[in-house]
Amino acid sequence: MLNLTYETPKPKVISGAKHDWELVIGMEVHAQISSNAKLFSGASTEFGSESNSNVAFVDAAMPGMLPVINEYCIEQAVRTGLGLNATINLKSAFDRKNYFYPDLPQGYQISQLYHPIVGEGEVVVEMASGIARLVRIERIHMEQDAGKSIHDMDPDMSFVDLNRTGVALMEIVSRPDIRGPEEAAAYLTKLRQILRYLGTCNGDMQSGAMRADVNVSICLPGQYEKYQENQDFNHLGTRCEIKNMNSMRFIQQAIEVEARRQISLVEEGGVVEQETRLYDSDKAETRSMRSKEEAHDYRYFPDPDLLPLVIEQTWVDNIKKSLPELPDAKKARFIADFGLTDYDASVLTSELDTASYFEEVALGRDGKQAANWVINELFGRLKKDDCDISDSPVTPIQLGGIIDLISNNEISGKIAKDLFEITYTEGGDPAQLVEERGMKQVTDSRAIEAAVDKIIADNPSQVDKALQNPKLAGWFVGQVMKATGGKANPKAVNEMVVDKLKI
Repeated sequence: MLNLTYETPKPKVISGAKHDWELVIGMEVHAQISSNAKLFSGASTEFGSESNSNVAFVDAAMPGMLPVINEYCIEQAVRTGLGLNATINLKSAFDRKNYFYPDLPQGYQISQLYHPIVGEGEVVVEMASGIARLVRIERIHMEQDAGKSIHDMDPDMSFVDLNRTGVALMEIVSRPDIRGPEEAAAYLTKLRQILRYLGTCNGDMQSGAMRADVNVSICLPGQYEKYQENQDFNHLGTRCEIKNMNSMRFIQQAIEVEARRQISLVEEGGVVEQETRLYDSDKAETRSMRSKEEAHDYRYFPDPDLLPLVIEQTWVDNIKKSLPELPDAKKARFIADFGLTDYDASVLTSELDTASYFEEVALGRDGKQAANWVINELFGRLKKDDCDISDSPVTPIQLGGIIDLISNNEISGKIAKDLFEITYTEGGDPAQLVEERGMKQVTDSRAIEAAVDKIIADNPSQVDKALQNPKLAGWFVGQVMKATGGKANPKAVNEMVVDKLKI
């Protein structure tokens, strides 16, 4: 496992006109469950389909249509809980949350308030190399998504697309353990990474598959510690919820903006009202959306169409056995097995596709050398073309082949970079390309010696300088490499130059 030092979160401190204030943040993350069918119907969950084409009768709330639980969605929720070291509740139940939106056909949402499927868990957030924070998960409950209202297709009417109606969501609710904007983004990044490794949510924030409601409050220094002692929320300021955030950058901006709004309001003698707000990134401000309802406002009651959900421990245990290697464990293994730095291991495990690609390249090779080629050469080239690792024109086998040619002294590092570019743009087997294009490294000592002798003979003044300052021997090495088109073995050239100059 990773060798981490857990430290108490350092709160973001904002200076007001009268006091210093600290931030307290909790997050409710809505993660769409990766499933081909919805939570209570067999309708497709495919994103981007024609409006109202993925709608079953039960999604549209047609009379007499009853929900049927999708077992795979339940499994995905359990898998998520296990991945977050959370308690799995063997008995849970669905409730009706009553409210009206035009894109909510039933007039209520099926959710879980009283008996969620997953209890308390945790997310380890690494803020710096070896330094971690622990963000506690209060619960994970399942619920169905609503549809989408469309207001820009007609000047007089609004339209409704029910494709998302009934799509399975997990609401992952954290404790108010987050103390600043950067930590909020780091928490959401880590949570997204874990879900993607588990395969329970694709984490695509742009398509709405993952979005966050951010609860922000302020308190005077020392008040948070009192809350921690007795879990009394009276020590914390009134929270406001910033709804439907889908950008790490905007989340950080919104937290800062909302905190400053609350500070100004309180210091001027006002009172922060608990409400739901929206963030306007163009104006860099939050604005009121609606007053924040309490649970009793929604008139929750057990859904009469769904029996309590009872699962067996053996089923949970079997799911646990099938869990993949998670990011922290993979990172620790990369450091131990391949000798990587903490930074390189973090980069290579940030996405599962990247980790798999690297591991295939590094298999049987020098891990540090493989990491350098993946991070510096491959990632640099992919970034230039705005491509993901999954779209890489260079396969792990091809990149591994280039590394093998370097290790076997068949090509130099300079030639390897040229070979990588050819492989990237044209494809082909690296070893075959080296043969066909005459790129093989010159290792013949007589040919190298002839090149060294010529450079020395042609530059007597430079020889005198090198005799006075041995560090200038590198100039001769560079000239020989240039004269041989980069094909000479750099190590052999350096040794021969030093020997010839007798320095």
